[in-house]
Amino acid sequence: MARIILVRHGRTEWNRQERFRGRIDIALDPVGIRQAEATAKRLASWSIAAIYSSPLQRAWHTADILARECNRVTQLLPGVIDINYGDWHGLSPEEAASKDPSLFSLWLTSPHLVRFPNGESLNDVRERSAAALKGLIDMYTNETVVVVSHKVVCQIMILDLLGLDTSFFWRITQDVCAINVFEVRDGIPSVLLLNDTCHLKGVTE
Repeated sequence: MARIILVRHGRTEWNRQERFRGRIDIALDPVGIRQAEATAKRLASWSIAAIYSSPLQRAWHTADILARECNRVTQLLPGVIDINYGDWHGLSPEEAASKDPSLFSLWLTSPHLVRFPNGESLNDVRERSAAALKGLIDMYTNETVVVVSHKVVCQIMILDLLGLDTSFFWRITQDVCAINVFEVRDGIPSVLLLNDTCHLKGVTE
């Protein structure tokens, strides 16, 4: 039985003031670092075989804090890098709505139908992240692996593990430094924890 722990990275300035982050390489803010430290303490008692991360620094820094606490070394997993928002990178929701009202409306109502200009679609994200996750499940058949990624990618990986269509995207929530735990028995995933943030109580500004 493989156990997969999906972790969203800690807070950045662009989480506090909402913008389309995507491939923009933003650092954790001080609160995000404390969130990662609290998450590390939560996972320290678990028997973790390996820790993998998106190459973007907000995820990598989160993973590195986890890895130090768990006595592991962070490994790169390019397939779980954040979505490529293309021309929407760096925009606030209000700016995106002003730039392309019809596409922004589609993003809110039918996100599975959206391809960002000069960027990716959610199905592109699903294809690459599912392949990366399958590789880990096949490699760590009887061990526990942590994967640190991003809001969109974590939501998509959860949908894929649950066998749900990408159109259910907005029915999944991922808060910063949330923990999600899946067990895979005979190729069938089951969810044990979803968007768990109880370890962040007391982490303040």
